[in-house]
Amino acid sequence: MNRLENSLKWLRWLVILVPFAMLFGFQGAKKTTVIKPQGTIRTVVIDAGHGGKDPGCHGSSAHEKNVCLSMALELGRKIKEGYPEIKVVFTRDKDVFVELDDRAKIANKANADLFICIHANSASPSASGTETYVLGLHKTDAQAKIADRENSTIYLEADKGEKYKDFDMSPDAIIARQLQLSLFLDQSIVFADKLQGEFKAIGRYDRGVKQAGFLVLYKTTMPSVLIETGFLTNKEEEKFLADSTGQKKMAGAMFTAFEKYKAELEGVDYKTRGPQPNNNIPLVEKNEGKDQIVFRVQIETSESKINSNSARFKKHNVFEYQQDKLYKYTVGEFVNDFAAANSYKNEIRQKDFPHAFVVAFQNGERISLEKAIKLAEK
Repeated sequence: MNRLENSLKWLRWLVILVPFAMLFGFQGAKKTTVIKPQGTIRTVVIDAGHGGKDPGCHGSSAHEKNVCLSMALELGRKIKEGYPEIKVVFTRDKDVFVELDDRAKIANKANADLFICIHANSASPSASGTETYVLGLHKTDAQAKIADRENSTIYLEADKGEKYKDFDMSPDAIIARQLQLSLFLDQSIVFADKLQGEFKAIGRYDRGVKQAGFLVLYKTTMPSVLIETGFLTNKEEEKFLADSTGQKKMAGAMFTAFEKYKAELEGVDYKTRGPQPNNNIPLVEKNEGKDQIVFRVQIETSESKINSNSARFKKHNVFEYQQDKLYKYTVGEFVNDFAAANSYKNEIRQKDFPHAFVVAFQNGERISLEKAIKLAEK
């Protein structure tokens, strides 16, 4: 009986003490837990063009679907290795056919922060170089032909493109879509510029950043680019793109551009991944001196002028500027202080404008952020 009573006493004490131990144990764990701030880019979708029954363009032996897949997989590997916290999603990771509509759906469903579409080009045997596209109106017949060729994939789909029959890709529709995705479009152009810079750095001929009405870019809802990595109809370029060494060079250039783009968005140093130096220069009110670098945070873009008292600005004081026949609106003003502007961007992203980003001006003209940061440091 004594043994039974003693056992019951122990059980009572356990019932009382265990919850306390768990409570204080969990509280202690909470005190030592470090929550790392999330980066601006959490998910990247990489889209290898064509695939399966759709070989894309070709040279004497190489097919677009194969060289694009190799570069896409290598780029994804590099991002995963360099940034294990970033989720990398492939629209295809093997030789299968994926409909254009589904490629965009994969990116949208993943809530991607960046969409990278990789293709190869075809033209005359003398054509060469790389070019990166964002959504927009083509300016030349050559650009229109490239978009038409890539969009023609829809005729290989199960319904022979029937679901796109009433899809509006008129100039008016594309302009409307550009306005709808205006903040993303600005970021797409920034990334495209960096891509072309890195391609040039590895010795590729720079054909520039261009615009065209690609279906896959039209339907994605995040910063999106389509890279034409080179011309398979050019013997030298075909040899380069079909070779694993060339594919790794191209993927390496894309990865470096990605790193620089990510660092710029997040306000960290590209090489060290640490914070940009903060000179503690105070916030000023639109008082630009000659040659000063002024950083602002862009929150809105519109085809027509918006009243400064509009509810869209959520009581923020805004500064308006015009670019590409559009009205663009910014908040805050920081002279020679990117770090302070970037910190302010992070603050208003959490509160009012989740897609805000930093822009820079010199003598009233917008300049690239990379150039502005270098000038501000001098």
